[in-house]
Amino acid sequence: MTTPRSVTRHDVTFPAGDNSCAGWLYLPTGVASPPVVILGHGLGATREMRLDAFAERFAQAGIAALAFTYRHFGDSGGHPRQFLSIKRQLADWDAAIAYVKSRHDVDRARVAVWGSSFGGGHAITVAARHPELRAAVAQCPFTDGLASALALGPVASLRMTPVLARDLATRVRGKAPAMVPIAASPGSPALMNAPDALPGYEALQPPGTTFRNEVAARVIPTIAAYRPGRAAKKVTMPILFCVSDTDSVTPPAQTLRYARTAPRGEIKRYGAGHFDFYTGETFEELVRDQTEFLTRQLNPSPATSAP
Repeated sequence: MTTPRSVTRHDVTFPAGDNSCAGWLYLPTGVASPPVVILGHGLGATREMRLDAFAERFAQAGIAALAFTYRHFGDSGGHPRQFLSIKRQLADWDAAIAYVKSRHDVDRARVAVWGSSFGGGHAITVAARHPELRAAVAQCPFTDGLASALALGPVASLRMTPVLARDLATRVRGKAPAMVPIAASPGSPALMNAPDALPGYEALQPPGTTFRNEVAARVIPTIAAYRPGRAAKKVTMPILFCVSDTDSVTPPAQTLRYARTAPRGEIKRYGAGHFDFYTGETFEELVRDQTEFLTRQLNPSPATSAP
């Protein structure tokens, strides 16, 4: 039986583009040069929405963890606020990798990425672009914008057309963006309106959260065109796909098709829904599976045996 390591958490910032990202760096105590995993979240979500729970557990297993918030969201920099740019978010991942490689208290040769939901799609893209990484984890990953748009439904998609037009007009005039909800009740215009979307997001928000349930509407066409699952076949390192068989946001059938193209992919399937992955028994199952995978790929120093 092993005893979890004690962990210290540090508030950090690192440069990204013309601004900076805020993050938490979790370091296992008593380890001179631990491997490190970088964690990024989903649509508009910030790191305090349960990324800390995963990061702390990885650090207890001897793997340092950097959980960060994208620019334009939470306490990270960037203007306008609530502006979701896929290009910039991928650049934030690049910046996070560069940041951990600049530190001397982690092993810069043993780096992994971990992404959930929209961040899970980013993790696939980033892993394909960074063959030097040792491992990747894609949790309930967004893999195909068209498939997700079809899951949202044509009526709900059409209801977002007016706010999209307003936002494009404000962009031309240089004014503040027009916003669309990230999550809303079924039938309402939003990026996600499955029955579990709004309560799922609300369940992840701790007191004092920096999360705002809105993004600039101009992102809608780019989300629909984003198909990060196509990059799975280019991921050369081991990658673990954690897939919800009942996912209402990222259709599992398409995700599984992409996951099977990864040369060194591993697939774990779960009966719980998309938003159940972050809490309760499902979280415990996931974090055990992911810790086993990351430990196997990153080879952290063994934990001290309990007496």
